[in-house]
Amino acid sequence: MKLKGSNKTTKQAVILILMLAVSPLIMTGCLAAAAVGGGAVAGAGTIAYIKGELKATEGHSIDETWAATVTTIDELQFIVINKLKDAVSAELKCQTADNKTVNIELKRIADNLTEIKIRVDTFGDEALSRYILNKIQANLK
Repeated sequence: MKLKGSNKTTKQAVILILMLAVSPLIMTGCLAAAAVGGGAVAGAGTIAYIKGELKATEGHSIDETWAATVTTIDELQFIVINKLKDAVSAELKCQTADNKTVNIELKRIADNLTEIKIRVDTFGDEALSRYILNKIQANLK
């Protein structure tokens, strides 16, 4: 099929049609990115267990969350292997009485928003991870 008009006009029309067809996809990506970025504070309290790791976001500072985490590990009588903390992140590695390794990582998202990641052993233990998180949350209140 041959279109009437100059070759330049035809190319411009094809480019315009392609741009119009692709623009909803581009706009959707921008809106999704804005929703994720803009929803950081609204995300406090979210919890997900994916690939053996429990991830939660709490509406507390990293210092408050760290104190609650250390208290929780003391209450559970886990053996502390390693403790590291700075102003933006923290890591606590410990071991249970039945030799399960527990890694807890904290990451500052905002002044009063901290991400918590809990992994038990290599492949995870959802029940124990959730139990630890519930204890941390109780110590945050």
